[in-house]
Amino acid sequence: MKDIRQIQSDFPILSRSIHGHPLVYLDNGATSQKPQQVIDTITSFLQTSNANVHRGIYTLSEEATEMYEGVREKVAQFIHARSSKEILFTRNATESLNLVALSWARQNLKKGDEIITTVMEHHSNIVPWQILAKERGIILRFVPVITEAGILDIDACTQLLNSRTKLVCVGHMSNLLGTVNPVKVLAVKAHEVGAKIAVDGCQAVPHMPVDVQDLQADFYVFSSHKMLGPTGVGVLWAREEILETTEPVMGGGDMIKTVSKTEATWNEIPWKFEAGTPNVSGVIGLGAAIDYLTHVGMTHIWDHEHEIAQYVLPKLLDIDGVHVFGIQEAHADRGAIFSFWVDGMHPHDIASIFDEEGIAIRAGHMCAQPLLTAYKKSSAARASFYLYNSIADADAFLAAIKKAKSIFS
Repeated sequence: MKDIRQIQSDFPILSRSIHGHPLVYLDNGATSQKPQQVIDTITSFLQTSNANVHRGIYTLSEEATEMYEGVREKVAQFIHARSSKEILFTRNATESLNLVALSWARQNLKKGDEIITTVMEHHSNIVPWQILAKERGIILRFVPVITEAGILDIDACTQLLNSRTKLVCVGHMSNLLGTVNPVKVLAVKAHEVGAKIAVDGCQAVPHMPVDVQDLQADFYVFSSHKMLGPTGVGVLWAREEILETTEPVMGGGDMIKTVSKTEATWNEIPWKFEAGTPNVSGVIGLGAAIDYLTHVGMTHIWDHEHEIAQYVLPKLLDIDGVHVFGIQEAHADRGAIFSFWVDGMHPHDIASIFDEEGIAIRAGHMCAQPLLTAYKKSSAARASFYLYNSIADADAFLAAIKKAKSIFS
């Protein structure tokens, strides 16, 4: 991997000072910072080639279209899709999951069918299925976790699967625990009963190599803004044969082939699912982010985060009164996400003290209330590391916890 100082120099925001301290950004689970290369790519597009895509027979539009569709190909290669036809652009991963619920699931599931998800999920991988279940009389079942270890109970999942199961929904990596789930194992078991599997890859794609074919997934979603790209762009990957037989749920420009007063015919995939003007500059920014990540190397990024985890976790657990959610040791199935609580301190107070030290962490329910409820907690503090975080950042994080403890003692 590039020298950490070189990587940090690519991110303008990391040169900021907060309350007189150098910024240490540890809220990467919520969103990542953007390298100058991404910022420059978006600026250049807006300054030199800005136009609507797919619509104009003139130079700017053709340039914009070529750049936009080029990113679709980059995304396909990045996650090892079979074809760029399998890549749909949305506003965010939440919209991607809702699109699966509103299109394929609504068109294929009926009363009495079952959807399985887990208590480990982000709300975006729970609420759309709750809405659909109420609307259609579908049964929503939850796989528990082994609470102490923060690992999915695969045997419990297997026991839930049956001939009525039509969809299994699971996060590739937990945004609260950092646990990497055995997606391929779950996919095989789902397919054995004729079910599909939808995977929330928001915390995985930015941090580790992902191969949707090897995972044997059917749907896989992630967001640009968590992987160095801009906000306002999400990705839905789905198998070509699924997309071909699924009807669109949003109508308008660009998703049609013909329109008359009485009917319309649809464009080819993936465009039949992309109604209206897309976030062209955002997608092009995502392409630049993929270029950056590819240059650094996803295996190197994952190895770097493991080094961080191996350094931080034992030191964090060694601090009296500090408790860490989930897996208590650094290994291959745990990312560099550390959600924790401190005896006698509210997470919001912890985050405020951290901010005074120039350190950005998250405090709250992390959009994971069912999981926190399983731990008998209502909120947590979370530090989530990324490729531009260093051992020095880790030391600052650990020192801030000790300072917070001293203040409240």
